[in-house]
Amino acid sequence: MITKYKGESIFYTDQGTGPCIVLLHGFTETSKIWTRFARELSRSFRVVTIDLPGFGKSECVSDVHTMDLFADVVRFVLRKLGIKKCMMAGHSMGGFVTLAFAKKYTPMLKGLALFHSHPYADSDEIKRNRDRTVRVLRESHVNFITQFIPSLFAPASVPRFSKEIEGLMKEAAKSSPESLIASTEGMKLRADSSEFLKGTDLPVLFIVGMQDARAPLDRIGEMILLPKKSDSLVLKEIGHMGYLEAYPETIHAIRCFAQKVL
Repeated sequence: MITKYKGESIFYTDQGTGPCIVLLHGFTETSKIWTRFARELSRSFRVVTIDLPGFGKSECVSDVHTMDLFADVVRFVLRKLGIKKCMMAGHSMGGFVTLAFAKKYTPMLKGLALFHSHPYADSDEIKRNRDRTVRVLRESHVNFITQFIPSLFAPASVPRFSKEIEGLMKEAAKSSPESLIASTEGMKLRADSSEFLKGTDLPVLFIVGMQDARAPLDRIGEMILLPKKSDSLVLKEIGHMGYLEAYPETIHAIRCFAQKVL
């Protein structure tokens, strides 16, 4: 389904009935990554997925897509659907959006899941890496995608999920360089959310891959202990793409968490 936000198209799906789960994708991804999750979870819940601006069938709404802007778009879609309360799960960048949403619209949430994501702001080194990413995207976003997406998987997972990796790269290549740059710049600007997690009463689920090259592995113990109420799933042989690499374990964790908080 398509709605308009400030004149630009935003795509979303809405299936099932009952308490609501919102699933948000990560950088270079679209709501399609949740197809299998949504089909299964919608047997017991209402499941909403959204193409964040600049990805999939959603259009860019700004030159820089901050996490707060993404959160505003998510709230716009939920209000359109009449959803007042939900549990939200975000993969990677989607977790940053989930945290921005939680800070701005706390009363709308009953719990949140950080799916291969974290609450920490970019270090100076990571900011420099994002600047390099922008330069590469301007030269050839397809070349960037070809190198970036396989690196998200644990090494042993790459041959096992070669078909899925090819599909992810094909889908990501449909995004314009401008949309990828807008999100990269937005991630670089995001604030640290660790103090928010420390103070919130919201239950938090952490899903972590111990072979995730983009996770702050040295801070996982600290991160999991931040909230007053937290659950965690730590996957030893998994990289950044647990929704594929460890589908049975991760959907079980999301389902159990949703049943508890909703």
